[in-house]
Amino acid sequence: MTGKQFIAEHVKPIGSSGIRRVFDLGATLENPINLSIGQPDFPVPEQVKQAMIEAIRSDKNGYTVTRGIKPLRDRITTELQREFDWDPDVFVTSGTSGGLVLALMATLNPGEEVLIGDPYFVSYKHLVRLAGGVPVCVNLYDDFQLHPERYESAITKKTKMMIACSPGNPTGAVYRKDDVQALAEIARRHDLLIVSDEIYCDLSYDGPNASPVPFAPERTLLLRGFGKSHAMTGLRMGYAAGPTALISEMAKLQQYTFVCAPHPAQFGALAAMDTDMSERVDSYRNKRDLICAELEKTFTFVRPSGGFYVFPEAPAKYPSATAFVEDAIANNVLIIPGEVFSERDTHFRISYAAPDEKIREGCEILRSLAV
Repeated sequence: MTGKQFIAEHVKPIGSSGIRRVFDLGATLENPINLSIGQPDFPVPEQVKQAMIEAIRSDKNGYTVTRGIKPLRDRITTELQREFDWDPDVFVTSGTSGGLVLALMATLNPGEEVLIGDPYFVSYKHLVRLAGGVPVCVNLYDDFQLHPERYESAITKKTKMMIACSPGNPTGAVYRKDDVQALAEIARRHDLLIVSDEIYCDLSYDGPNASPVPFAPERTLLLRGFGKSHAMTGLRMGYAAGPTALISEMAKLQQYTFVCAPHPAQFGALAAMDTDMSERVDSYRNKRDLICAELEKTFTFVRPSGGFYVFPEAPAKYPSATAFVEDAIANNVLIIPGEVFSERDTHFRISYAAPDEKIREGCEILRSLAV
């Protein structure tokens, strides 16, 4: 008895995450140069740790109300009012991924379509399918910008929403303000929802990250979190903000799925909102400059403006990006093949959330493989 007969048909096409496969492979190598995982290489800030420790010691370890503790919700609301002059409904989610799961469950009817820019975050397509929807990829090669006209040309009678992610994963692209505004206007014309994944919004190095909120607040669902900006990836802390009707349904579904976000971590998130992370942002800006300088004479890539990724083209001598990645891993450098994030297998993702010396060592090996 293998148990295979119990597996749902809609789950079988979903393979294990290529990112996790590389992560698991790295665990078998001796001292690999890990440029694969999108996880900050600095510790959680001390005052955030202390806030969580105090919460645990004060026995704040049980369930919270579904929407999250009131002080955190109030603080999020205050910050959004200050940033956008916007007064949305909000609730605390188990990471931005948790918010995305709930958003798709709350909005998609069977067969409805979701427009996703290609390249895309690895989870988008699979989560849309699990919610009964149909992912429709919009080609954003070769500059990884929005190209709103491409989105509009992909709209059908079945289109329900668009997912946008800026700064982008895996590209590091920060969308142009004019394009974001145009996308918002398309959403209005065609009665669509925009889900704006802004988990990297605090890591924007060449200017502010444009959000659709100012242009279409009534049809934007904003997803943000603390994992990338404050190294809280494993603490699963995020929030959703948007129209009351949608937020209410998402919060209702949270009762039956995640129940609530982790209780002590909510106090950590509250402390995180009072923590100055500018030195870390400056450090990642410098890492961005470092890796671009290391790669620019050998690889073709779009200079990233945010996040902590760069997405170069694989060298022409290789039949695919996956083949290049396999060679890199054989030489002790962990990177991710682009087919994990795309309908194409032409690029690969490097995470520069790593010590500078590891970035230099890894890039030296990658250059040697390219020639």
